[in-house]
Amino acid sequence: MSLNQNRNLLLLLLLPIITGILFFASCKTAEDKAVKVAKKPNIIYILADDLGYAELGSYGQELIETPHLDALAKAGMRFTDHYAGAPVCAPSRCVLLTGKHTGNAYIRGNDEWASRGDVWDYEKAVNDPNLEGQRPLPESEITLGNILQKAGYKTGIVGKWGLGAPLTDGIPTKRGFDFFYGYNCQRQAHNLYPKHLWKNEEKVWLDNELVAPGTKIDKDADPQDLNSYAKFFQKDYAPAMMQKEALSFIENSKDKPFFLYYASPLTHAPLQVPQKYIDKYVEKFGDEDPYLGQRGYFPNRYPKAAYAAMVSYLDDQVGELVAKLKETGQYENTLIIFSSDNGPTYNGGTASPYFDSARPFKSEYGWGKGFVHEGGIRVPMIAVWEGKIKAGTQSDLVSAFWDVLPTLAEVAGTTPPENTDGISFLPELLGQSTQKKHDFLYWEFPAYDGQQAVRMGKWKGIRKDIFKDNMEIELYDLEADPQEQDNVAAAHPEIVDQIQEIMKKEHHSSTSDRFRISQLGDIK
Repeated sequence: MSLNQNRNLLLLLLLPIITGILFFASCKTAEDKAVKVAKKPNIIYILADDLGYAELGSYGQELIETPHLDALAKAGMRFTDHYAGAPVCAPSRCVLLTGKHTGNAYIRGNDEWASRGDVWDYEKAVNDPNLEGQRPLPESEITLGNILQKAGYKTGIVGKWGLGAPLTDGIPTKRGFDFFYGYNCQRQAHNLYPKHLWKNEEKVWLDNELVAPGTKIDKDADPQDLNSYAKFFQKDYAPAMMQKEALSFIENSKDKPFFLYYASPLTHAPLQVPQKYIDKYVEKFGDEDPYLGQRGYFPNRYPKAAYAAMVSYLDDQVGELVAKLKETGQYENTLIIFSSDNGPTYNGGTASPYFDSARPFKSEYGWGKGFVHEGGIRVPMIAVWEGKIKAGTQSDLVSAFWDVLPTLAEVAGTTPPENTDGISFLPELLGQSTQKKHDFLYWEFPAYDGQQAVRMGKWKGIRKDIFKDNMEIELYDLEADPQEQDNVAAAHPEIVDQIQEIMKKEHHSSTSDRFRISQLGDIK
């Protein structure tokens, strides 16, 4: 046999081995790439609406059942000293998405943009998108959605937006989100059986009759008869419609990492939830006086039972999200964070004092939603990340909404804008000793007579009634007095001076007249 023949025979014998080696190497390279991609986690941030600090079992609630959220707390980390961006809806969400506290944020209060016309006429706004929605977040504001999009994430928001009207550049799909489904307008969210929602930039009509907030039961109806309230419960329940879209977003986001901002309208009034959830708590609580409606909210036959039912409904939805993640094999690679946009409300029949909704803080009017006391801005936060966050841990790290943006940017492997006020709490989540801490937290709120607040260690400084020319700073020792009942400013003038300097330094005049405070030196 010739030399060439021997060489050819040898090649034939070696060919299967060489092919196998190349195939294995190719598979190994693909496997390495897959592992590398898998290490960039999905992120789900769930934001409840008006949920109090103590309305979850894991935070001490005794009347309302929240087994799924309690299970999340056991599976991850529960924060005890976490704060919302503001004591009401829109500014808190602006802070969350921009990483700027309200001394720097563009939106610092609820602004219904009333210069457009009769924006509070619910029926007119349903039929005319020019009257729907809030003042838009400008394009110059970089959002968490923008940052994660650039980091390679598919971004979506399901729920309530409130940061830009439908026909403006402030809508979600122009502010960093690939997908949106839900309420554009927070006023429209005062009906959980609405006439329409939005999907991206399309108005989606639902199978509901138009019933304007503030509608009462019929004049001759018996308020003790459950049937008298039938018109407030229709076919298409907005939270259920949103849940379908959220589950679908998770199901359809297997090809790349995703960020889902789930801004649920629950548990904000009106008291509307499927009857079977209410029945459970009627059996538990017994009979009660009906809520007949006021301040533009719907009546309800069993208000306390209905409110508890709304919390439990939200809890069930969180359970369904976790189940979907496990079903699709995405749970281990998903960071889940749950929180609330501000403290418990005082209207719509929600009965926050009955549930002790802000315990150990006060939740009555003047202490919860709308106010910079602890009950208005201290909120629950639970974080779960299988294999990364140690199960059953508790953190007393003092943190706030403006920390979320730098945290999730770091999780995504990118950097936040330089002008954020936040500090990433990722080291805290991972149990590392490198966690940086705030020297202080600052809030200002140009509504409810004007307010400022500073949290500095155990100290809490508050200035209220600014629009009434009151510049006095109250001082509370939160360790000794979490309900802020004993003003110790006179005993600690040096602490008051420090807080006054912080208030002066952190306040920057708003670009909008709507949020300027002349008593702080702003020129309107």
